[in-house]
Amino acid sequence: MICESATEVRKEWSAVCDTVSREKPVFIKRTRDRFLLSDIRFIEELLKSYSFSAACFKEKNGSVTISLNEIDLVENGKDEAEARLNMGKALIEYAQEYYENYSLYSNAPNRRPHIPYVFKALMIDDPKVIGEGIRCRAGKN
Repeated sequence: MICESATEVRKEWSAVCDTVSREKPVFIKRTRDRFLLSDIRFIEELLKSYSFSAACFKEKNGSVTISLNEIDLVENGKDEAEARLNMGKALIEYAQEYYENYSLYSNAPNRRPHIPYVFKALMIDDPKVIGEGIRCRAGKN
């Protein structure tokens, strides 16, 4: 792997930041640790292929329940638009909690696969945009 030493990166911090923002991500090595320094556009590109999908259930009372496939979240609303918005809010809330407790959550076998979805939600940071982007399929009650 092509790695810059952490010592050199510290010495040339401004130049490294310019490289990352204008040219390419930079791999950094510090003793046994390895890092990737990138700009947000790079991460957005990496996460493009990740999308949210859900089962959508029409309830007897006319409300709609959405059950997310990627993360165990379920939200309800008076209609699908409200349920999607509620899911967007719930996803952002979960993503913030996950990030705040990252060392715990990312090491839990049942939560580790959530990492790309958590970062995608944190980067979008808009419940409406997240909700509208959920691919819904009809669920069976």
